[in-house]
Amino acid sequence: MTRLLVLLGDPVAHSLSPRFQNAALEAEGLDARYVAMRVDESDLPGLLRGIARAGGAGNVTLPHKRIAARTVEVATEAVRLTGACNTFWFEDGAIHGDNTDVDGLRGAIGALLDRPLDGSRSLVLGAGGGARAAVLALAREGAATISIRNRTRSRAQRLVEEMAESVAPTRLEVWVPAPDSGPVQRLGEGPGVVVNATSLGLRESDPLPLDASEMPAGAVAMDLVYAEGGTRWVRRLRDAGWTAADGREMLLRQGALSFERWWGRPAPIDAMRTALDSSEATP
Repeated sequence: MTRLLVLLGDPVAHSLSPRFQNAALEAEGLDARYVAMRVDESDLPGLLRGIARAGGAGNVTLPHKRIAARTVEVATEAVRLTGACNTFWFEDGAIHGDNTDVDGLRGAIGALLDRPLDGSRSLVLGAGGGARAAVLALAREGAATISIRNRTRSRAQRLVEEMAESVAPTRLEVWVPAPDSGPVQRLGEGPGVVVNATSLGLRESDPLPLDASEMPAGAVAMDLVYAEGGTRWVRRLRDAGWTAADGREMLLRQGALSFERWWGRPAPIDAMRTALDSSEATP
């Protein structure tokens, strides 16, 4: 019987995950199919449980990762620490969940940087499930301080309060504009990573998550959103001389880790990368 693998989220039409996951299934000769399914928040728990208990598995993307974390029955440490789940499967009579975004982002950061993050000051834009994975990834890579900047300050504060203990000795703080500097507050000097963990960039018309003039000296930018030719934010930063990458490398790495959770075998990463490199994002 063909095994169903799914991507659950809203939106999902732009996703490249089906392209490289199906290439992986073909390369390994596995009888399965990976499809993207748009799902509303209220339907997510029931659909996830039904697919898993029928022998399927899958990924969860924006904006449902925190709901997925509350739905799975056996959670990994990454899910418990972030409160977000992006990968699920059925094993030993229970629905298991993991957050492969954490190690996927760590690998993407390592591919982008030529130096360790030890002692750095980094910035995470957003306060949802992707932001929580970014915080844990940056902390595990050695960031000394991580600032959280979010449109709704109370959500940023909640993230700090819920994750501060689990990422110690890394210090978490809410980004607060200086009263005499208008809307812009520079992070200060020193290397680090600026991660866009918001959904800004899914549409070309979206505002930039952070202006190039706000980038801290020595930092690099990692956009968890991806688009053909790079997101507008990535293109703008590169034009201004910054090192920046969109979310394709993280997407690939977290997808390979998800494959390993579902099948208990190494992912055919070369076949997955070839499929991703040859694909085009849907506008």
